[in-house]
Amino acid sequence: MRIRTGTLEDLTERIKRKAPEYFDLLTAATDKDFQAAFNAVLQCAVAHLEKNKVNFSSLDEVGLTAVLVGNLSIPGLTVTQETHSNGHVDLTIEADHCMPARTKLGEAKIYRGYKYHVEGLEQLLGRYTTGREGPGLLIVYVKKLGIADGIKTLRAGLDKKLPLSQKGPTQDYPLKWSFFSMHSHSCGDDLEVDHIGCNLYIDGLGGKTK
Repeated sequence: MRIRTGTLEDLTERIKRKAPEYFDLLTAATDKDFQAAFNAVLQCAVAHLEKNKVNFSSLDEVGLTAVLVGNLSIPGLTVTQETHSNGHVDLTIEADHCMPARTKLGEAKIYRGYKYHVEGLEQLLGRYTTGREGPGLLIVYVKKLGIADGIKTLRAGLDKKLPLSQKGPTQDYPLKWSFFSMHSHSCGDDLEVDHIGCNLYIDGLGGKTK
């Protein structure tokens, strides 16, 4: 019995329909295209945490990041936790079958104010990042009331103090409660860090952001 095989065009159309995120990651021709495809995956992973925040309320940074890793791990992306890159970085995201290779590093912090956030930024830029990776990630788990005001206050602090050789003010990012900053790095290039807010406030369990 002869099995009829579809054309490459048929296969491409099936992948588009059944795994659009994988298709967009696989076919990204530029860093900009890859970033747009990755943001779609990241938005879904963050939304999953927010929708299930009651179920995850007892988790610490490591536990929350484990959930995030599980939801970022789709065909086309290899996502690992506590991988070594001049230390144990919270998130290592590698695009499979990409040329040139694309890797992102990320830190994840429960929001405890400006100082603690900058400590995470220093870990990411000052220790883990070599300069070869794409834009870094700093995931901000906000368990206190008022994530919008908290992110505004955080941005104001960064824009005033310009930590880690920050170049100018922070800029808006496509995802809600998120922004990015640019930093001079020891490699000689300016590097982008994307600060991604995740609203995990539960009424009665948290105070106000500061």
